[in-house]
Amino acid sequence: MEQTTTQHNRPLAWFEIPAADLERAVAFYKTLLAIDMKIDAMGPAKLAVFPYEKPTVGGCLMTGPGLRPSDGGAVVYLNAEPSLNAVLARVSAAGGEIVLPRTELPPGMGAFAKIRDTEGNIVGLHALD
Repeated sequence: MEQTTTQHNRPLAWFEIPAADLERAVAFYKTLLAIDMKIDAMGPAKLAVFPYEKPTVGGCLMTGPGLRPSDGGAVVYLNAEPSLNAVLARVSAAGGEIVLPRTELPPGMGAFAKIRDTEGNIVGLHALD
């Protein structure tokens, strides 16, 4: 029986990375990933959305009541394609810190690293290069 991909069999639907200072966090991720981000409001919260196209999972930086950056807890991995090394080379200049250097995965699975962003969050990076 052929299985089709639906929203129900994809465990991740959306992610939010907390930010104490949204403008600072946006500047960090725009520099780090060489992307543009759209800033918006949702009730009392402000957010900046990472670029994505459906059906890919999307996410944002978010500041608002009940949101607090943390270096302990779930780790979100961002796509560092086409080059993990190029993204890692921008971490320090963007105001972040590499906390786990490039780590190779089994053949064909690429490599990953972990960084601390300007807000204090630990965030993973992954690329196939």
